[in-house]
Amino acid sequence: MVKEGDKLKISKLSAKEGDEIIFDEVLLVSDKETEIGAPLIEGAKVSAKVLKQGRGKKIIVFHYHSKTRYRKKAGHRQHFTEIEIKNIE
Repeated sequence: MVKEGDKLKISKLSAKEGDEIIFDEVLLVSDKETEIGAPLIEGAKVSAKVLKQGRGKKIIVFHYHSKTRYRKKAGHRQHFTEIEIKNIE
């Protein structure tokens, strides 16, 4: 659930910083009344502005099997897109 002005980090989108993105597949709208789509709400749109593209903090992935001398260590940084919600129609 988002409101106008919210800032979110979502999975990476192929958009440049400063671009406007429109999400037209809306599942639920909650104003004075709650409207639930079946499966989507006709004509509902959420527009957002891309603030930045980035990568999250590094997490360590460690695999270990006891008694077999198996150890495997790897790091991972997830790509993300930070957006700000501008308008909900």
